Amino acid sequence: MNPRGSTTKGEKFALAIFAKWGTVDIEDDLSGVDYLVKNGIADVDKLAVEGWSYGGIATNFTIARDHRFKCAISGASIGNALAGYGTDMYIREYEAELGTPWKNYDAYVVNSMPFLHADKIKTPTLFMCGANDFNVPLLNSEQMYQALKSLGIETQLIIYPDQYHGIDIPSYQRDRFERRKGWLDAHLKKKRV
Repeated sequence: MNPRGSTTKGEKFALAIFAKWGTVDIEDDLSGVDYLVKNGIADVDKLAVEGWSYGGIATNFTIARDHRFKCAISGASIGNALAGYGTDMYIREYEAELGTPWKNYDAYVVNSMPFLHADKIKTPTLFMCGANDFNVPLLNSEQMYQALKSLGIETQLIIYPDQYHGIDIPSYQRDRFERRKGWLDAHLKKKRV
């Protein structure tokens, strides 16, 4: 899929999600999933969603509005734009795109939909993040994890010590891939009777 908001088709296409995260981009992603299911390419009983960084943000938005995914993996993500303001490295971008929370509170609320409407999430979700991530700090994954935990939704939070936005220690990379595979296998493989 090549959703609106990506940088592949020029500035207007990229700006389609300006101050509207998780909107038309998620519509585009879901229309791609619909196409794959309709054409027998994807099994509706084995759908999962996963992403890292903005892909993790998109994952959070997706599971807050669509319940067909059997599981999700959200890495280095955010679900609460208010928590992002002043805690990550994007302060200029926040102010240019959303303004400041005290002057444009509604923009922050709209872009915090996954966290503020976590009660709509039913998808078992694995959250992963580096402990020292200053790009999308750990507190964002912690908030989403705690919201799902409080709601009784199956969830796990994996924190990689001394890691930033990327996971670069080989044993942690291996662990990340093994945990992802384990989460997907646990939720997508049919149980034998």
